[in-house]
Amino acid sequence: MPSKFLINAASVLLLLAACAPQAELVKTRSDMNDVRTDIRTLKERVQDLQKRIDSLDANTKGTSDTQKALADYGARADQLAMDIQLLQGKLEENNFRISELGQKLDDRGVKIAELSSRIEALEKAKAGAAGAAATGQTTTTKAEPKTIEPSEAYRQAKSDYDKGNFELALTGFQYYLVHYPGTSQADAARYWIGECYYSLKEFDKAIDSFARVIKDHPKSDKVAGAKLKIGLSYLNERNSAKAKEYLRRVIKDHPGTTEAKIAKDRLAKIK
Repeated sequence: MPSKFLINAASVLLLLAACAPQAELVKTRSDMNDVRTDIRTLKERVQDLQKRIDSLDANTKGTSDTQKALADYGARADQLAMDIQLLQGKLEENNFRISELGQKLDDRGVKIAELSSRIEALEKAKAGAAGAAATGQTTTTKAEPKTIEPSEAYRQAKSDYDKGNFELALTGFQYYLVHYPGTSQADAARYWIGECYYSLKEFDKAIDSFARVIKDHPKSDKVAGAKLKIGLSYLNERNSAKAKEYLRRVIKDHPGTTEAKIAKDRLAKIK
């Protein structure tokens, strides 16, 4: 009874500990939404200023008032552009924080599940010991292997990828998806599986993996990269028609991104 009480108490403590990063995660996501709204507003203001500058420049040239107005609008546009850059930096920082918090929640969720499993095992062992004592038999309890935390499994796989050990990284990311399919890094793991296949020049498998990212995680920040890599995979398979289709999708669906710029460059080189 005391052991069961201690285990239950530990489980409650883990649940309470998970509440802190969960609350911070909600706050960070709220902050990100505010930052995105601010960026959209600033971009609209920059576009409005640019239209005014073009109008002044086209209709009234050469006067000192016009030159002063153009200089004023130009200075304001530069300031707004700087504000946008600062906000985008803040957005990237919040993205990093969300990734870290998500991994912490993943780890604690696994610990809670592991602890619950141990409780059940102890209760079964206790019941078995009682039955064995009644019949005069002896029982042995096998120690369960320690479960690797999701964040560590992901880190190891990504480290292998960064070192160029693509086959080892592929195994690691596949292990992650099998054991932790509903965690915060599942979309990233699926994406890196595609990158592993791409690096191994298995482009058909890379296309399938990247397509799964788009299908299973449509709101992931990996979607733009997945579409780009599908286009590049088709390009490597000398399927220009499909390559153009996906490169154009990147440009249309994700304007202003690094992926869109790369897609434009590659599209221009396709004959």
